[in-house]
Amino acid sequence: MKWHDRRLLDLFGIEHPIIQAPMAGPVSPQMVIAASEAGALGSLAGAMLTAETLRGELQIVQQGTGRAINVNFFVHPDPEPDAAREAGWRKRLEAYYRELGLAADAGKNAPTRSPFTAAMCEVVLEFKPRVVSFHFGMPDAALLRRVKDAGLLVMSSATSAEEARWLEGHGCDAVIAQGNEAGGHRGMFLNDDISRQAGTMALVPQVVDAVKVPVIAAGGIGDGRGIVAALALGAAGVQIGTAFMLTPEARTSALHRAALKQANDNSTTLTNVFTGRPARGIVNRYVREVGPMSADAPQFPLAASASQPMRTAAEAKGSPDFTPLWSGQAPTFAREMPTATLIAKLVEETEAVRKRLG
Repeated sequence: MKWHDRRLLDLFGIEHPIIQAPMAGPVSPQMVIAASEAGALGSLAGAMLTAETLRGELQIVQQGTGRAINVNFFVHPDPEPDAAREAGWRKRLEAYYRELGLAADAGKNAPTRSPFTAAMCEVVLEFKPRVVSFHFGMPDAALLRRVKDAGLLVMSSATSAEEARWLEGHGCDAVIAQGNEAGGHRGMFLNDDISRQAGTMALVPQVVDAVKVPVIAAGGIGDGRGIVAALALGAAGVQIGTAFMLTPEARTSALHRAALKQANDNSTTLTNVFTGRPARGIVNRYVREVGPMSADAPQFPLAASASQPMRTAAEAKGSPDFTPLWSGQAPTFAREMPTATLIAKLVEETEAVRKRLG
């Protein structure tokens, strides 16, 4: 297929302006390999990995493809300890702990999501992926300088035109405009009011007008119609996540897969009860009863240490009641087909829509 806007293709060295989203948990090295080999930009999520596990996953990817890949990291500030708040949160959850037979201090001090560190940077410089992307802003200036000096391209998520301008000013080569519809954590970092976050259709053209670098549309896009719409709004490409969560390469759990298959356009909400930051997922018992948004939740990512033991215990009994079922607002676009087939299908659908529109 001939893509009229080649900015992203030439910048990243890819065939199709499609980025497989770096979803921490569901993404496997095999998905990244398949996406990149199919001409898209495969993305590995580093947020829940250690430097050593990241190295292992990148070794697998490197053996499977020589094409461009993206490695993604969170860049949240280290949370400030607040013993009273954390104790209050555990008090809020103690009935669930009793129900599930958990010790009151289960999960305390357990490792959760880590920001981009010097150790992670060393791994990145060892493997030199074509693109390094960030969520929640940009990393420490010294670490960013090392990434840029190595000739690697950098992108990050913006949930507003203001954030997009900030990212461009801090060295981003491309900006991901993340609309309200997107699954998983909001990339917001200059404003934490989720009620004010724009949807993809409203956000993308305003971000395109605000910056000179290529803009990637994300949120609610899962087929050729969404891709054509995003490109018509001025985006140079799209980032797609939920559509890949039922592929055989995805590490999506059986419980999560079942929830996605049953979900529809009004099944998701934004909630902070799992990690302390707003993230979009399918409503389940925990979200319904404790959230969806709770002012009592500890600062990100500390809330996860209290919710993880409940998730583990419930899943052992076959229940998704306490599982973060991340999904965008278009779960019906998740398809049970190989990653490479899905990308070929997306390109085919885009071409068909273009022909229909003339």
